[in-house]
Formats: sequence, C-alpha cells, structure tokens
Amino acid sequence: MEHNISLITMLAGGFGLALIFGFIAEKLKLPALVGYLLAGIALGPATPGMVADMELAPQLLEIGVMLLMFGVGLHFSLKDLLAVKKIALPGAVVQMNMATVLGLGVASWWGWTFGESLLLGLSLSCASTVVLLKALDTRGITDSMNGRIAVGWLVVEDLATVLVLVLLPPLAGMLGGKVIGADAGTPLWQVLGKVAGFIALMLVVGRRVLPWLLLQIAKTGSRELFTLSVVAAAIGIAYGAAVLFHVSFALGAFFAGTVMRESDLSHRAAEESLPLRDAFSVLFFVSVACCSSRPCWSKSRCAF
Repeated sequence: MEHNISLITMLAGGFGLALIFGFIAEKLKLPALVGYLLAGIALGPATPGMVADMELAPQLLEIGVMLLMFGVGLHFSLKDLLAVKKIALPGAVVQMNMATVLGLGVASWWGWTFGESLLLGLSLSCASTVVLLKALDTRGITDSMNGRIAVGWLVVEDLATVLVLVLLPPLAGMLGGKVIGADAGTPLWQVLGKVAGFIALMLVVGRRVLPWLLLQIAKTGSRELFTLSVVAAAIGIAYGAAVLFHVSFALGAFFAGTVMRESDLSHRAAEESLPLRDAFSVLFFVSVACCSSRPCWSKSRCAF
C-alpha cells in the first residue's frame, strides 16, 4: 500500500507478538508480562525483522499509562489509604529516602555532578505502579490486605514523585541543569499554583460535574455512549491537564478516575473500560521494551 499504515502495522505487530510471546511465557509458568516485554524487544531496532515506528511507540505508551492510571483512580479510596497509612506512609518515605541516598552515593562515586546523582537517586526511589498493579491483578490479590498496603504504598510514592517532577524544573538551574520546554524559566510558585489549581478544579468541580454527566449518559440506555464517555473522560482530562496545567498525563488520568469513583456508576465504568485498559496495558509493556531497546534517542523515524 502506498499510504502510511504505520499505526495499523504497529498495532498488528504489537498485539500479535504479545499474544505469541505471552502464550509461551504462560506455558513456561512465567507471567505473561515477560512475554509482552519480549514482544517489545522483538519490535525494537536492536533486533532483526520488524522495527516499530519509534515516534508512535511513546504515544501508545502514554495512552497505556493514562488508561491504567485511570483504572487506579477508579479503585482508589482515601478510606482504604488511611486504613493502611501506618505501614504505607512511613514505609514509602523510608524506602524512597534510602534509595535516593544510595543512588546519589553511587553516582557521586562514579564522578557525576550532584544534580545528576540526585536525579539518578530519585529515579531509583520510585517503583512502577503500572507493573506492580498488573502483577497484583494477575494474582488476584489487589483487594487483599497485602494488596491494599502495596497500592497505598504506591499511591504515596506516586504523590511524592509528582511533587518531585513539579519541583525539578524550577530548581534545575540550582542543580546545574537546564530546562527546555513549557516550564523553562517558570517560577516555582507558579508551577505549584498550576498543580494546586488542577487538583482543586477536579476536587471541587470535577467530582460534581463528571458523576452527573455520567448519569445523564447512562439514562440514554446506550452502552456505546457510556463506554465512550468513560474513555473520553480518561484521555480528555489527562490531555487537558497536560496542556493547560502542565501536569503529567498519568496524574490527570488518575484524578479523572478518582472523581468518577464518586459516581454510583463507577463499578460499571470500571467494567466497561476494562477491555480497553487491558489491551493498552499490553501495548504499554510492549512500547516500554521497544523504546528501551532503541540505540539512540534521535528523532529519526523507523518504519516497519
């Protein structure tokens, strides 16, 4: 075909290879997640054969993060977090501090600058919410006590990570770095104000408007419209948060799920969006492995 079908080709290759490698992994008594990562490596430029479009892969990765964090928000309960706060809060804080100090010390020993060493330590201090939630869900222990402690621990880490990501651009100059993009030269108070404004908007306006809107759409009796409204809310709010408030897609999608949980239809919303979230969670892991196997970070486009 003469027209560009790189997205279709990538979806076909990603889903197909993920199915094959995931099936083999399950037969070998390994998590299917291992197969998805192998599929991503197979699609990367470091291996022969198909090579994914390296401009589309990060975008598919972001969509996967949005939908997965939206699902986390749908199941997130402040009450559940407070129930495990005596373990999750101090545990997450101590673990992040220890990992940061360890990473900072090792990088300093390598001869890195303080800013570079601190960034490495902070990166090591964060667990992958997406990976752990997928593992908990696969084992069916998300709603167990250990699962709730793990989720609470992750939520604390995610909130701390959001704060770190907010503070890093304004403090980049002090750490010997340079900010490129929308946050370049933005004062710290203005960055914090944007994040606070987004959270306030979601908690004050979103938690009233979104459940009401969901109820009105449910009254139409159209399953397609209901599913569309859930997906549109997840991706639309995440996109709006990033464009208007310079907040990460993940945080925007998380708060979209959190405010939608206030609706009596939150369980239906979770069920209706589950197939799409599962599909894009697979693409998330495929895209992560695909991008990680890229030999360089140039803007050159790789076609299949």
